[in-house]
Amino acid sequence: MPSTHERDDGDSGLGRAPSAVTTWAEPQPAVSRWLLQAAEDRALAREQWREGNGGVALLACGGILSAIRAPAALVHAALEAETPRDVDAALRRWFDGGAVFMDLHSRAYYFLVPGSTAWRRTERELPGVECCGQDHYLGVPAIRLTEARGRSYWCLPPSGPGELCVLDEVEQLLMRGQAARRDSARAQ
Repeated sequence: MPSTHERDDGDSGLGRAPSAVTTWAEPQPAVSRWLLQAAEDRALAREQWREGNGGVALLACGGILSAIRAPAALVHAALEAETPRDVDAALRRWFDGGAVFMDLHSRAYYFLVPGSTAWRRTERELPGVECCGQDHYLGVPAIRLTEARGRSYWCLPPSGPGELCVLDEVEQLLMRGQAARRDSARAQ
């Protein structure tokens, strides 16, 4: 999926200087190195992210990152979107930066947030939503996986190291989804 950030690398032969805008490929190694800080075994995580190994590495939560796990139905209701392409586009509009991936097998979205995040919502308020913090591990896709196929992929890849979702924005999105689901149930 092409990034909205494009780069004129100055190699057009027209003598233009390179622009300051970059491609998505440029921050990938830096983001990968940053994410590897959450791996207990960095060499194993790198190997798991390689092409032939499924592209998902086990990372520990509670240090540099935590995650809010939410069912796909809740996220889809919040964004009024169903297809991966539509949901991904809506997530990019909702968040000003951040990091979100989807586990296609469990049909859950993971919103990466700071490791020190304290989740304020209960299961009753947001059924199926959980904060994965200390003592949790996540199967995080390789940063190159940005298409809805395989085990999981980045719907909203971090644009740089430490680029995480703002907890209040995640909460607002999920509360909106819960309200939409309630309204839909009442209408039936």
